[in-house]
Amino acid sequence: MATKTSSGLAETIKTLVYAVVIALFIRTFFYEPFSIPSASMVPTLLVGDYLFVAKFSYGYSRYSLPFGLPLIPGPGRVFFRSPARGDVIVFKLPRDPSIDFIKRVVGLPGDRIQVKDNVLSINDTPVKMQKVEPYFDNEGGMRTFSQYVETLPDGRRHSIIELGTTLPLDNTAVFTVPAGHYFMMGDNRDNSADSRDAGSGVGYVPAENLVGRAEFIFFSTDGYARWWEIWKWPFTIRYDRLLTAIH
Repeated sequence: MATKTSSGLAETIKTLVYAVVIALFIRTFFYEPFSIPSASMVPTLLVGDYLFVAKFSYGYSRYSLPFGLPLIPGPGRVFFRSPARGDVIVFKLPRDPSIDFIKRVVGLPGDRIQVKDNVLSINDTPVKMQKVEPYFDNEGGMRTFSQYVETLPDGRRHSIIELGTTLPLDNTAVFTVPAGHYFMMGDNRDNSADSRDAGSGVGYVPAENLVGRAEFIFFSTDGYARWWEIWKWPFTIRYDRLLTAIH
């Protein structure tokens, strides 16, 4: 009996080890889950969204590995593929690589980026902005925002929101993106610490710091139920956001 019990315990431990190894392999090289803690990417991403990020999108750097283990020579990446303008990207904050940020890349190496009167200009050409229905935030203070569909030079479209037109980040200097770096902005243009903000720690994001492209939302909750209020959980899920692609 003792031998069977020991054998069963050994098999259980072996199975658990295999499961952990497989999970780490998938997390390192394929998909990693992230959650959204702030409103900087509203309306594309909401606080309480849980999403999968494709780790293979731009190749791999040391920041692709658990705990940032320096097993991949750096700075730089292996199997590198450059992001496309408009991708929503998780990256390591350049000032503190222990912190993950998520923003939209609007500037590629060599681009000239400026915001004038709340309109994004890329290489001295204002992007097309189409005003659509207002965005009503019924979770974060019952505020109404002006909402626009922004069209980038390659034709990619996404929604942004604006609280006003005379706020600090609505007019900026010209930023020239250095080689090997990217310029990031949040879709919630007046509530985003990003490459426009000198105090944010974002600045120009090196290619090495890219973690991956945000692909789809697998779960979303408005957070109004406490963890122990199990009976409320079904009513806090945003069912319309489950398994939706991120654009």
